[in-house]
Order: sequence, then C-alpha cells, then structure tokens
Amino acid sequence: MRLNWLLVFVPIALGLDWRDAHPTLVFLASALAIVPLAALMGDATESLASYLGPTYGGLLSATLGNAPEIIVGLFALQQGLVEVVKASLTGSIIGNLLLGLGLSLFAGGMKHGEQQFDSKTARRNAASLMLAAIALIIPAVFHFSASSDEEISVHIAAVLFFVYCSSIVLTLRSQKAVFGVAAAAEELEEKGKAEPEPLGGELGWSRNRALAVLAVVTIALGVMSEIMTDAVQPAADAMGLTPLFAGVFLLAIVGNAAETFNSIRFARSNQVELALGVTVGASTQVALVVAPVLVFFSMLIGRDMDLLFSQFEIVAVMLAVVVTRDLVRDGQSTWFDGLLLIGVYCILAIGFFYIPVTPAS
Repeated sequence: MRLNWLLVFVPIALGLDWRDAHPTLVFLASALAIVPLAALMGDATESLASYLGPTYGGLLSATLGNAPEIIVGLFALQQGLVEVVKASLTGSIIGNLLLGLGLSLFAGGMKHGEQQFDSKTARRNAASLMLAAIALIIPAVFHFSASSDEEISVHIAAVLFFVYCSSIVLTLRSQKAVFGVAAAAEELEEKGKAEPEPLGGELGWSRNRALAVLAVVTIALGVMSEIMTDAVQPAADAMGLTPLFAGVFLLAIVGNAAETFNSIRFARSNQVELALGVTVGASTQVALVVAPVLVFFSMLIGRDMDLLFSQFEIVAVMLAVVVTRDLVRDGQSTWFDGLLLIGVYCILAIGFFYIPVTPAS
C-alpha cells in the first residue's frame, strides 16, 4: 500500500490555506497530506534504525513512532485547542485498538482464514494498556478532592514518563526493543520468520538520505499540522461536530493513519504479531510518551493541560482495553474478530457524535 501519491495534497493544502478556502476543505487537504508524511517519517526512521543495530535501532523506532501525533498535538496546544488535544489522546488509544487492529484482523482473516499468534505476548501487551486506563481514571476519581487538576496531572505524567524511561533502560540492558514494530519484528526474526517489506517497498536508503528525508518531513509535518489545527475548529463547527468528537475521531484518525496501513499490511502478510505490535504498542506509547510530553509542553507555553478526561472517554478507553484483551487471549483470530472490533468502534463513534456540548462554566 503506497501512500506517496497522497503527497499531492501538500501543495493543495498550502494553496487552499493561502486562498482562505473553506475550513473544511483546508482541514481535509492538510489531513490527507499528513498521512504520507507520517509514513515517510516511519520509513526514514526504519532506515536509520538499520544502521544502529537491533537494540538502538529499535529504541529509535519506538521513540519516533509517535512523533507525528506529538507534532500535531504541539501545534494544536499553541492554538489553544486543549480539549481537542486531550480528546485526540483517548482517540488514539481507541482508534489503534479498535479500528486499526480491527481492520488488520479483518483483512488478514479474509485472506488467510484463522490466524495464529503468540498469546502470551499479546496478553502481556494488552495488560500494559491498563496503565493507560488507570492514568485516565485517577484524575477523574480525585477531581473533587484534589487541590488542583493540573497538579495531579503533572505528577501522573511524571510517573508515566518515568515508566517509559525505565523501559528504555530495560531495552538497553536486555538487548531487545520492547515497543512497537521493532519488538514484534525481532521476535519473529528469532523464530526464523522474514519481516514483511517496509511501507513503500525495500528502501535501501543511505544514512544521509534517511537523515535528509527525516529533516524535510519533520518541517513539512510542522507546516501541515499548523494549517490543519488552524482549520480543525472552524471545520468541526461547519460540519456540526463537537470539539470532543473532532479530537477523538478526526485528529486521532489522521495521526494513526500510517500505523493503521502498516498493521493491515502485516496482517495480510499473515504476521499478526507485527500488527499487534503496531496497534497495541502505539496505544501504550500514547499514554507513556505522548500524553506526558504534551502535559509538560503545555506548562511551558501557559496552556496548562490536565489529564482530567470526561466519563465518556474513560468508559470508551476501558471498553477498548477490555474487548481487545479478551479477543487476543486465545492466540488466534478470524475476520469476525476484526469485525467485532470495528463494530465497537462505530458504536462508540455514534455515541460520541450525540454527546452534547457542555457549556463553559
């Protein structure tokens, strides 16, 4: 699945923004432009990782895996879209677990029938998602008794980031990357299986070319993110969408698009463990990396963002974690399992669509 043809939307988005076109058109064009840019960033990261060896290469892939989401979130915070950014965090977790994994299992099951994978690893990864759920629940539980929502959120963000830093130490000591595609790929290599072809084909990029692509793509992502976040609120208003729905579904789908395409490709290659590594690993990193980074950055720019999420978001994340954990428990999947996950995602989308806007207090 090549996504490079979507790069045509980069100049289209620039032109629409320059011409002050309708915000919906600007948002759609810039969102479509971000998808191939995120994919290229992943390609450049994989190429650089190949020069660093499995340990440091896996660490680099894990660290930069959520860079597009962080970049989009940073520009959204600068625009004052705090609630939209918070919603995009829960949306990333829900989208990866339900939509991304659901589409992957559906596509893989339709092609190969029943697929097998390591249930022990899958259960361990799913269990780690409970940390993300707990991080969302605690601020809400103590909302009325804590002296400051921002204070408790900063402390929780510090704990989450400490857990991530600890995972880095574990990675360096055990000589094994523990997150994302790198982890699943190494496990498959140990079993003598071949890793599927990277997105866009066998790259074979030199180190300098990979660095150049990474630098250019990072700048382009920043420009497109600024254009998209400028247009997201007017576009949502024009389409009759609430900020909560825009964050949970619109921004999250854009940020997860490249990972979703990757996981579908892996599942169709009958390598479900890689698909699980992409989707479940990305969801875990949203909690351990993306959320803390955005909380800390919001303090620096005076846009204090707490981790107090709505009851709807908490319920949605808990449902996503529980449903995913139950489906991967037995180490096998079919297209119907994927359809179930997609169905839950659609039901949640309908529910979020009808949530009324809460008046500002």
